[in-house]
Amino acid sequence: MTSTAPAPTAARAGRLSAADCRLDDFRALVERTTDLADYPFADDTERGVLVYDAARLRTRITDESTRAEIQDEIARALLDGPGIVVFRGAFTDEHALTDTTAYFTDTIARQHAEGFAGGDHFAKPGANDRIWSALQKLSVDRPDLFARYYANDVLALVSEAWLGPMYQVTSSINVVNPGGAAQNPHRDYHLGFMSTETAAAFRAHVHRLSPALTLQGAVAHCTMPIESGPTMYLPYSQQYEPGYIAFGLPEFREFFADHYVQLPLEAGDAVFFNPALFHAAGHNTSTDIFRMANLLQVSSAFGRAIDSVDRDAMVCALYPELQALAAAGRDDDVRAVVAASAEGYAFPTNLDLDPPVTGMAGETQAELVHRALRDSMSPERFVDEVRALTARHTP
Repeated sequence: MTSTAPAPTAARAGRLSAADCRLDDFRALVERTTDLADYPFADDTERGVLVYDAARLRTRITDESTRAEIQDEIARALLDGPGIVVFRGAFTDEHALTDTTAYFTDTIARQHAEGFAGGDHFAKPGANDRIWSALQKLSVDRPDLFARYYANDVLALVSEAWLGPMYQVTSSINVVNPGGAAQNPHRDYHLGFMSTETAAAFRAHVHRLSPALTLQGAVAHCTMPIESGPTMYLPYSQQYEPGYIAFGLPEFREFFADHYVQLPLEAGDAVFFNPALFHAAGHNTSTDIFRMANLLQVSSAFGRAIDSVDRDAMVCALYPELQALAAAGRDDDVRAVVAASAEGYAFPTNLDLDPPVTGMAGETQAELVHRALRDSMSPERFVDEVRALTARHTP
């Protein structure tokens, strides 16, 4: 006797647009409850969010088989579950929490004294205080604190659960000052850092892939009651395929405003979530709480090319040829050559030198090439511009 397995449902491969964004579909996806029984290693659920006690978890992850089971559960929670997990007490003074908070506070004060005003991806410049490249700054300035802070088995547990081994950690400090306004809901890096039009140029399978390339995290460096505006989340929203298009639509923003959840946090609590989860920083309505969080972005090892290529040298050598193609009106050929040679992505960058003041990201090398051709820039000046751009991207 033989049986035929049902044919798998074909995954969509075409482009997504606003026409694919139906609020009723979204509502059906997110209006559900989280059953604690489905997550045996979790300690609680709060408003649909899974909560783990870090101290209790640490006693269990020393066993390799149990650790693997816990990681399976976390990965399932981030992918098919609520998309967000909270670890109470993940960072303690064993991890230099108090001393590291003092270092970050002193660094911000030093930035103010030096007149530094950085941009922000989702807030008006100056509304918050930021420390870009906080990971590198802490390691260079205070390697003793860095070694204690990042000797954290919870961070390693979650990062490996979602991304696998060989992941890379980056971080920035965000302080939302009293009165700081709430953000609009959004998804996160990669596709979440693009305009809707740019995101729509990537087909559906890339929209499904993007969340698997990064993990978002936030470590509370102070007590965060609701009045301080901790991050707003919409559990299960990471599962909505056209979400990178939908989050900017008025009806989806209104739905988010009516249904988001917020959780108060204590210093040392850590939140990790799928970057496709709809989320937004809340309004700090307090008069005296400077809401400090270490925003962790952990990246997959796979987000890079196999060859190391000097694209500065390439575009500088090619520029006269590109000028000739442009002069001949061969615009399609120009675009093809630039795409094959220039760096088309704005990241990674040095956000101290290349802050997102006028948009989500600074100028890419490919955009610089096209601008130079439009402006009839001389080869000599073009080389200088390329070097300046590279300098802004250098740590």
